[in-house]
Amino acid sequence: MTIYAAVWPVHPTPRRTLFLMQALIEFAPLVAFFAAYVAGGLYVATAVLMLAMVALVAVDWLRSRRIPPLHSLSAVLVLIFGGATLALRNPLFIQWKPTVFFWLVSLAFLGSGWIGQRTLTERLLGPTLAEGFGTRLTIGPALWRRLNLLWVAFYALLGALNVVVLERLSERAWAALKLVDVVLMLIFVGAQIAWLATRASGAGPSAVGGGDGRAE
Repeated sequence: MTIYAAVWPVHPTPRRTLFLMQALIEFAPLVAFFAAYVAGGLYVATAVLMLAMVALVAVDWLRSRRIPPLHSLSAVLVLIFGGATLALRNPLFIQWKPTVFFWLVSLAFLGSGWIGQRTLTERLLGPTLAEGFGTRLTIGPALWRRLNLLWVAFYALLGALNVVVLERLSERAWAALKLVDVVLMLIFVGAQIAWLATRASGAGPSAVGGGDGRAE
């Protein structure tokens, strides 16, 4: 969800406001969750998060008549695990939701290396990089596959980090981890964008998000 915030500097100025606005919209549920946790505890925060995720997918639909798959998955898991937490008064359900989400996403990125013509990383970053850099940046299939494996490992580690914090630290530390996850994602995506920017050249055909994305 932090891709928009990480890539907005590479976009033409007229597009930056749109991308920054999208990033803020995507951050809103996590910020609302943490604020509600501080104000009213975990059960209040869970209810607020459920409402915020419903609002997020509603905004997605109203703005573009589509809901991004990651938003759909996250919303469904929040409603299921959050509903179980509220109904059974057991915080473990919502506390395990991030790990389930991150590990499912990690598996999806891993599977995209064999299913379809393009990896999930190329599908997510390709169009944005193509718009930001145009023909100055060429990314071949081998590099996309390596980047995709980084995303597999990153999401797997985020899921494991949630378990470690949940098992070893306080509930407040676990709640704060939601904001830490956002920062880690910004650093992760931003570092990739910065590294790819160093590969931008003055000429050459662009393989970023164009065609089948397989040109070297």
